[in-house]
Amino acid sequence: MPEPVFAQPGAGVRFDWGLAGASELGRVCAVLVVVDVLSFTTSVDVAVGRGMRVHPFPWGAQADDFARRIGAVAAVGRRAVSPERPWSLSPATLRSAPVVPDLVLPSPNGSAISSAASATGLPVVAGCLRNAPAVARWLLAQGYGSSRAPVGVVAAGERWPDGTLRPSVEDLLGAAAVLDGLAEAAGGLSVEAAVALSALTGVPDVPAAIRGCASGRELAGTGFGEDVEIAVEVGVSDVVPVLDKGVFAPA
Repeated sequence: MPEPVFAQPGAGVRFDWGLAGASELGRVCAVLVVVDVLSFTTSVDVAVGRGMRVHPFPWGAQADDFARRIGAVAAVGRRAVSPERPWSLSPATLRSAPVVPDLVLPSPNGSAISSAASATGLPVVAGCLRNAPAVARWLLAQGYGSSRAPVGVVAAGERWPDGTLRPSVEDLLGAAAVLDGLAEAAGGLSVEAAVALSALTGVPDVPAAIRGCASGRELAGTGFGEDVEIAVEVGVSDVVPVLDKGVFAPA
């Protein structure tokens, strides 16, 4: 049976947005890369790099109950951090909080997408600007990127107040950074992936663009500018967090 047209058939590297895009690519790709720069996948990179195993969990669900069942701690909202619960979705917080073996990390976008994608049984990689080159190198070394083992890169995006997807600058550029490392993949880029990659050519200063975009300004304006600064540390991490059996751990 031929692949549906919205799955970008024939290409070794494909691109889409949000939960619906991940669902479509998850039917046909061999591996998915989820990109949520502000801040889920950046936080996963920081936490896994410090030795923590990260359990993605849908936002607003019973994260505390789930954490108790598996013997983990659950992250709280950025503004709910306390000395007793110093873990949150904030990369800055996770950089300084005590290291725990297992951390449940809810978020409405990247975490929810990762959690849903893991149910397919596919490997799911957490990509961000910090680790994009390392993620691309790992994918190619594993043999992904051919027409027989395609990669699906998913920009998480943000949400409007009515719950609909808001495509975001930071996730487009984060996805483009991953796609840049996959540009020579054996199966080539789909049109969608090539167009997403072209965003890099029009942005000479990626960190400045993310600081100045709506999401970056929102975080900085609410007192979390350090999270933005950590997220725009391009290429500083060699960590490749892979979700296996519901847990992000180093590849």
